[in-house]
Amino acid sequence: MGLMGNPSDGFGGKTITVQIQDFSARSTLWESPQVQIVPHRVHDPFTFESLEQLHDVAQQDGYYGGTRLIYASCKRFCQFCHDHDIPLAPRNFTVEYETDIPRQVGLGGSSAIVVSTVRALMALYDVTEQDIPLPIQPQLALSVETEELDIRAGLQDRVAQIYGGLVYMDFNPEYMAEHDHGDYRRLPLDLLPPLYLAYIPHSTTTSGKAHNPVHYRFDNGDREVVEAMRQFARFTDEALEALEQHDEERLARLMDANFDLRRKIYGDEVIGAHNLEMVEIARSFGLPAKFTGSGGAIVGILRDEEREEKIRRAFEERGYRFLRVTPAEQT
Repeated sequence: MGLMGNPSDGFGGKTITVQIQDFSARSTLWESPQVQIVPHRVHDPFTFESLEQLHDVAQQDGYYGGTRLIYASCKRFCQFCHDHDIPLAPRNFTVEYETDIPRQVGLGGSSAIVVSTVRALMALYDVTEQDIPLPIQPQLALSVETEELDIRAGLQDRVAQIYGGLVYMDFNPEYMAEHDHGDYRRLPLDLLPPLYLAYIPHSTTTSGKAHNPVHYRFDNGDREVVEAMRQFARFTDEALEALEQHDEERLARLMDANFDLRRKIYGDEVIGAHNLEMVEIARSFGLPAKFTGSGGAIVGILRDEEREEKIRRAFEERGYRFLRVTPAEQT
């Protein structure tokens, strides 16, 4: 869950993220005579009660569930081990997954399935962090989607899920070229103020569609976009100072400024009416608000805990979900 920084780390900037306990994805592997991927009963349906139900499922969830993510994760893990001379015992397995992460709202649902699968494969085949160092694991997870499935994505969610807890990330291109990974720093969880999360229950937005036009402008040296990405990085460093000084007021201002700059660069049509409404609800209660990721969910400081139930009702009356989040410990 992104607290500050770039809307996507694909711009070579900085970000601060926190992993939360409120949602999770889990992949389970056990040895079996053949390799088998078990489709999820909800997210990978191939049997429908009617053509209308098929239509409704495709309309809401698209055509892709979690099985392609697991399929690609297994292939990429095998390829990585072969390329780096990591021996794999002759073991076959069956794999299934569970997830309750809201889909397509910028909470890293797809990457969580990939990360959980890669970690389960590492455990089954006795592949350790000496074989695949911790800073390299996000790169492996990212390659599943970018190289195998041709999905435009960045490292941020994968780093957050693999490191756990509160993490500061710097994706400086020169540093990454030298080290083959970003500069990742774990931070104490007690730096965090109380946080809330609000999200759209049934979003069909994809991050690639949201980011493509801005990526094109950035890649072509558009001055407005390039300067905005530099400003996002400055926001991140200022937010780190605010966290370390327990300065909630400053952090709140930075969260609002982060969203406002994103809105300026992307425009209201891309941001979307539902996202703008969620931010407006939050700010009507004096709460800061910014996207957690690519859109569909917002995060901010829960500054008025006494009015938490009233705030929750305000979101739910307009069809959104609202909760106080619980940060997860380092993994």
